[in-house]
Amino acid sequence: MTSAGRTSRAARARAAFVHLPLAVAFAVGVAAVPGGATSGRPASGDAAQAGAAAQQGANPRSVAAGADTPAAATRWAVGEFLEYTLKYGALSVGSGRMQVLGRQAIRGRDTWQLQFDFSGGTLFFRVNDAFVSWLDVRTLNSLRFEQRISEPGYKRNRVYEIFPDRSVFTLKGGEDKPSVADPLDDATFFYFIRTIPLDVGKSYDFYRYFDPKANPVTIRVLRRDTVSVPAGTFPAIVIQPLIKTSGIFSEGGQAELWLSDDDRRILLQMKSKLSFGSLNLYLRKYVLPPLTPNGPTLTSPP
Repeated sequence: MTSAGRTSRAARARAAFVHLPLAVAFAVGVAAVPGGATSGRPASGDAAQAGAAAQQGANPRSVAAGADTPAAATRWAVGEFLEYTLKYGALSVGSGRMQVLGRQAIRGRDTWQLQFDFSGGTLFFRVNDAFVSWLDVRTLNSLRFEQRISEPGYKRNRVYEIFPDRSVFTLKGGEDKPSVADPLDDATFFYFIRTIPLDVGKSYDFYRYFDPKANPVTIRVLRRDTVSVPAGTFPAIVIQPLIKTSGIFSEGGQAELWLSDDDRRILLQMKSKLSFGSLNLYLRKYVLPPLTPNGPTLTSPP
């Protein structure tokens, strides 16, 4: 193979892998240009009302958004573990994991500690990245988000502190930057999507990404399906995320997610078509502990 050919293959491999955080963790780390808008979040008990608003084209918003209520009803529990096979075309190129690690106290608030990580690559490009989030148990707002990126020639560790009460965030203790009232980050957005009603044929707009430049995020609910993956065969709801970005979830993109059509809404499969090939993932292993939203709290220093 010529040097130019190897360079081209390496470039395509890297282009595929830089989309993985967005694809698997439902990341919203994008550069969008939204209009000014309020954030919207259905809280526990208000999901049906929020869904009805979304179906009419409005932004779902609970009157109790951000309120200090009892622990919000969730579709996950400590110990949940989802493992995926990642494929670039027909080639297996790595694995990804989504986990609910535990409960921690952040600035005096009880949070879910969530992690998405993936590793793999090709002979030309390998990655080992992780994203850790802390999601408020009561309000389902993000309080902290950490990115740990390790790629050839590029390493980054960023910690974002997010303050819903003041609608600001900081990067590594820097100056305050404008945020939204009910913020979510790259990883917690996917967990939030699991809590809302998903009616086939409807579209939902959300203005909740913690950096307002990335809003809105649109979710189209396409159809019901039955899907077979290495972990088994499942009934599914197929959704299409639309984000104002040049990535696989761009408005002109062709990416679909299959969520289990049950009380968990776990990610079963993703399929996407890119200009240089396809990037897909398939659930191969899972652990789903009993749902205990009011279980014991684990504490750590603020």
